[in-house]
Amino acid sequence: MVETDIIIIGAGPVGLFTVFEAGLLKLRCHIIDVLPQPGGQLTEIYPKKPIYDIPGFPSILAGDLIDNLMEQIAPFKPGFTLGEKAVSIEETSDNKFIVTTENGTQHIAPNIAIAGGLGVFEPRKPPIANISQFENKGIDYMVKDPEKYRNKKIVISGGGDSALDWALFLKDVAAEIILVHRSTEFRGHLDSVQKIMDLSAAGKVRLLTNAEITHLDGNESLNKLGVTIKGEDDLHWIEADHFLPLFGLSPKLGPIANWGLNINKIAIEVNTLDYSTNVPGIYAIGDINTYPGKLKLILCGFHEATLMVQSAFKRIYPNKNLVLKYTTVNGIQGF
Repeated sequence: MVETDIIIIGAGPVGLFTVFEAGLLKLRCHIIDVLPQPGGQLTEIYPKKPIYDIPGFPSILAGDLIDNLMEQIAPFKPGFTLGEKAVSIEETSDNKFIVTTENGTQHIAPNIAIAGGLGVFEPRKPPIANISQFENKGIDYMVKDPEKYRNKKIVISGGGDSALDWALFLKDVAAEIILVHRSTEFRGHLDSVQKIMDLSAAGKVRLLTNAEITHLDGNESLNKLGVTIKGEDDLHWIEADHFLPLFGLSPKLGPIANWGLNINKIAIEVNTLDYSTNVPGIYAIGDINTYPGKLKLILCGFHEATLMVQSAFKRIYPNKNLVLKYTTVNGIQGF
């Protein structure tokens, strides 16, 4: 059985940063994640996607952010149980928790930090009859390696940040980008929308609004897409090498939903004093929690992790005075 001070469920950026903040307080951490490597969605879904709202980095690739976090937490020697899903939590008589994975691996600690991001997720797929025929044969629901699309003709569907961001990024990689959206209004950041409009006006991105991809065709792989335009009866065909329907993810809490926590839709309710749940000793940080004014940003998750570990320390050492130490004065001292 693995014994530690904080069991962290989720190895995404917020879970990893928790190790750093806990390490400053000399608390040991062990991370559990169903994915085979640290990084969560940043590694699994968009490692080459640039992120613009990390302080001190005007732009940083998602994968590079994870690499930096892993380097940052290395002095604190966290443990990892990867490729295993946490399925159950049992509270012991001495106010500790035993977390068991689907493989039977057990972990025990007085504190649990659930940093599971969106939980168990799967891509939202457009309702096209033969779409499964071309999955991984021209259709990708997430971009893992942009070089795959080098000098190719790409059709992207969607009106949110993911579709806009990848259209902006891949315009310098692909031979041609066609962005298809069923409306004239976009859900993404206004700055991204304006950039797409400017590129469309300059002829660098082809923009089709009030339109949807409704048909797919090809032999061994995808090579044609049928576009239905609102108000028109005729089906328009576009030749393309790849189709990226980027409609986001459909998240599910999975086993977490059965752990006796207060759930609001698909998120865990927390107290913003320390991001504790209704079960003392169990915290939820990052995208998986909810509270009034919640913003699903990595930056906010870092803040939540920082306050959470302060509370976790007090649970372990109720009689110790906790004095905030500044790394600019004390530096970083690992175990």
